[in-house]
Amino acid sequence: MRFPRAFFWFLTSFVLTAGLCPRASGQAALLLEDAAGFSSVLSPSGHVALYFARICADTPTRLRRCEPGELGTVISRYEGIKGRDWLAIPLLPHLYAVEDPPSVPTHVDHATVAELRQAYHDAHLTVLGNVPVGGRLMPGWNQLVGAAFERRIYAFRFETTPEQDDALIARLNDSPQVPHFNFITRNCADFVSDILNEYFPGAFKRRILPDAGITMPRQTAYQLERYAQKHPQLHLQLMEIPQIPGYRRESGRSKSVAGSLVFTGDVIPLALLDPYVAAGVLADYLIFGRYPLVRQHPQVLSPQTMAILAGSANPSASPTNTSVASAANQSHGDLAAPAIANSTNQGDAAKTPDSETLEANAARQAHR
Repeated sequence: MRFPRAFFWFLTSFVLTAGLCPRASGQAALLLEDAAGFSSVLSPSGHVALYFARICADTPTRLRRCEPGELGTVISRYEGIKGRDWLAIPLLPHLYAVEDPPSVPTHVDHATVAELRQAYHDAHLTVLGNVPVGGRLMPGWNQLVGAAFERRIYAFRFETTPEQDDALIARLNDSPQVPHFNFITRNCADFVSDILNEYFPGAFKRRILPDAGITMPRQTAYQLERYAQKHPQLHLQLMEIPQIPGYRRESGRSKSVAGSLVFTGDVIPLALLDPYVAAGVLADYLIFGRYPLVRQHPQVLSPQTMAILAGSANPSASPTNTSVASAANQSHGDLAAPAIANSTNQGDAAKTPDSETLEANAARQAHR
């Protein structure tokens, strides 16, 4: 009789302890970057990239697993980078063109931004070869670093598994670096959608309407919200990375193709040429192309609290984290979008053990 009783207690303890063991999950985020600069006047579509807390980079084109204390990397497709289909930049340099939080300025001007970008380029980006700096009309390597000087960024954070991240590392490291950028069929949103489809198969699809079949950053973020509404295990959370003032005027929210034509006024000369086409663009925007994103009360991150982005995305790990709660019915014919609810504490969110460890390591490196 002893064996069955011992087996019973063993099975009971195994079931109970299995429920208490944390999942081996990591964090990733879709970074929806506002439209900024002169390009926002012509096409206010913005930019989109992916952040991975578990994936780091030895070079902009060679990925690996992160070591303790590293904050992860941002991966995206860029225009104007010769011979490169995608590039990976560590999180802090991508946002602020520096490698430690204390070095991030609270206010910048054109000279400061140029100096910070050039210093990071000379230290880490010379492997890209003869790539122009870039400017108002010509894209270049400057779009890789200091994004927060140009625009506000929304981070839609979700959970990933080690197996998913390892598969992405292997795929990107083994894929040939052949430039594929094309605004119509192979832009930054197409690249992000392709990667997200590996994590969530079939969730991101190209559509004829809206946007005439062009994949746009706002559309990709909207599809992620809709997917997370049906799959709460993603623990989708919304965070905001503010624009550092001084370099450019305040950035504007990204828009769809139809929304860009409407808000820039390009639909007016289009109406003079063909009123039926203009009416179609307007209908496309009003019926399909607004992509209502729920951005009320996002958790605001600073350079000093950026490690929170790499912390646990599971609400049970930190009670002050935001999470996808329900669908919110939008007025004026907008589609329903998942509501992202805040906790009652609107101040600084409690840090998870992972984020405290990352910040402590970053502080020690800065002190050295």
